[in-house]
Amino acid sequence: MTQAEIKLCSLLLQEHFGEIVEKIGVHLVRTGSQPLRVIAHDTGTSLDQVKKALCVLIQHNLVIHRVHKRGVVEYEAQCSRVLRMLRYPRYIYTAKTLYSDTGELLVEELLLNGKMTMSAVVKKVADRLTETMEDGKTMDYAEVSNTFVRLADTHFVQRCPVVPATENSEPGPPPPAPTLVISEKDMYLVPKLSLIGKGKRRRSSDEDATGEPKAKRPKHTSDNKEPIPDDGIYWQANLDRFHQHFRDQAIVSAVANRMDQTSSEIVRTMLRMSEITTSSSAPFTQPLSSNEIFRSLPVGYNISKQVLDQYLTLLADDPLEFVGKSGDSGGGMYVINLHKALGCLATASLESVVQERFGSRCARIFRLVLQKKHLEQKQVEDFAMIPAKEAKDMLYKMLSENFISLQEIPKTPDHAPSRTFYLYTVNIPSAARMLLHRCYKAATRKVSEGRSHHCIHAGHGCRGGPAAGDRGDDHSP
Repeated sequence: MTQAEIKLCSLLLQEHFGEIVEKIGVHLVRTGSQPLRVIAHDTGTSLDQVKKALCVLIQHNLVIHRVHKRGVVEYEAQCSRVLRMLRYPRYIYTAKTLYSDTGELLVEELLLNGKMTMSAVVKKVADRLTETMEDGKTMDYAEVSNTFVRLADTHFVQRCPVVPATENSEPGPPPPAPTLVISEKDMYLVPKLSLIGKGKRRRSSDEDATGEPKAKRPKHTSDNKEPIPDDGIYWQANLDRFHQHFRDQAIVSAVANRMDQTSSEIVRTMLRMSEITTSSSAPFTQPLSSNEIFRSLPVGYNISKQVLDQYLTLLADDPLEFVGKSGDSGGGMYVINLHKALGCLATASLESVVQERFGSRCARIFRLVLQKKHLEQKQVEDFAMIPAKEAKDMLYKMLSENFISLQEIPKTPDHAPSRTFYLYTVNIPSAARMLLHRCYKAATRKVSEGRSHHCIHAGHGCRGGPAAGDRGDDHSP
């Protein structure tokens, strides 16, 4: 993990959870797996505070625990999960786009609280929506519950793993830490709840909902509390599913830019048919027949079966190979090559950055090296039709910024320069990682500036940071 990523993790944790949680989280990011007492000793924090900080981090899926073979419980930070906090606004906006304000607030509550029961999040969102409505109007629990079910059906929210029943019933001493598991079929299974009621508006501290003074309210004992219908069934936002949605949007947009709107709509239909059945890390979508795709096209999209087959053939023959043909049954079986599509999108991003940073002539050389794989400097000058001095300067600029690399192929074992080929090439994974690292550095600077700006306007210094538990909702990155 690079220093830029560690610094960004530190800023995000402090922004959302405060100084103590940030200290524990960054220590785990730097050192890897650590047991509880070692964390307390190394950070100079009391055992009680370390426990509370770890509870917060585990609640938000930022730390996992595992039992070491010697029986010691070790805690490990999930660095990639911490960095995903940068995308919280985008997750929330996506939920709003797909499922309106109700979906937006459901995902927002799950992200802010880490894990919640369905009944708790439905009631909280119904109350928040009722607050925004005109006087006399309220939001039904059933309506919010229906949106939650739709989010679960499309895998945007998922159940949290639980302690299996067999573990509690086994004789002998309990394990140092529970093993949390969940089966694939139960991950998106929504419990049958009859949530009857409407959202409530917040009243002043002196009066309750009926208008009675606070002193006249009857005291309720804890025995009168109704049991929670879905107690123990917790839900969380499925961030991998959101990333899958972002990937699908990028692929559809790329097809629309390269070909036309009809082609992109066909690809969108194929991705929509595969979004539940295909894993987010799968290299290909599930094979789909031409007949299935035709039946699943949006209502009112008037293209004939013959035209659809022509479009599918055109997509399969395209050099980018986003769509591939995997068989001839059912009018032809087609898949989307997800890894190939992501590789093309990454390459296009690199080309765009080179053009913006170094100009169109450098971009021409960069595309040329990409296309030819390996080129000597003289070949670059000839193919790109650029004078030798300018081509040399441009190659050196891109080489010094790590957009291209130089590969040495010696003719003799002594690596003498006069008997060595020097070939320019583009290592796409390496260049993409370099660009990602620069994005982290830029994000670190942006978050740091945002914190400084907030502290200045709040009228206090940044040394103390927000209190533990303050999530910084109004100024999240």
